[in-house]
Amino acid sequence: MQAGTRRGRPGHDLESVLRGAVKVFTERGYDGTSMEDLSRELGITKSAIYHHVAGKEELLRLATDRALDGLFALLDDISVLDAPAMTRLEELARRSVLLLAAELPFVTLLLRVRGNTRAERRALARRREFDIAVASLVTQARDEGDLRPDVDPAVISRLLYGMINSVVEWYRPRRADRSADLADAIVAVAFDGLRLQH
Repeated sequence: MQAGTRRGRPGHDLESVLRGAVKVFTERGYDGTSMEDLSRELGITKSAIYHHVAGKEELLRLATDRALDGLFALLDDISVLDAPAMTRLEELARRSVLLLAAELPFVTLLLRVRGNTRAERRALARRREFDIAVASLVTQARDEGDLRPDVDPAVISRLLYGMINSVVEWYRPRRADRSADLADAIVAVAFDGLRLQH
């Protein structure tokens, strides 16, 4: 259990409170959401919410951390692969799409934060740190001769994750969800245009 969070009451665990908060934050915007709105959405009292967290900013931090922790875990996973940078970059993109599909509400919220609160500024700083790591991997792939050298690595990183992140605007999981097919399609479209043909 993370520091600051408290044990939940039966039927209203932290996960359900967090998921409800993410839904309301995404629909109304963080600034436009009150604790009263959260209470109504969850069907519990404000004091029941405070039983789990200190307030709505902690809910925002927990939600954005879930998405960001997932992304940084992917970076850690691919960093130990014994493979060329291009292969690791493709694998990072593929796994990022799968993470997005698995944690869609949390990633959607992360992509909508604007920096108006401490939790939002922290999330944006971590996003920039992730972007820098991706740009570094792009640079390695270029230096290894596998990626076209005529486009700035930071631009490639932004274009790649711009494509991946746009999925939150239209992707709706279905019962027979094939998020792996979606990941393969995005990687094929993105890297066919980026890879140098040998």
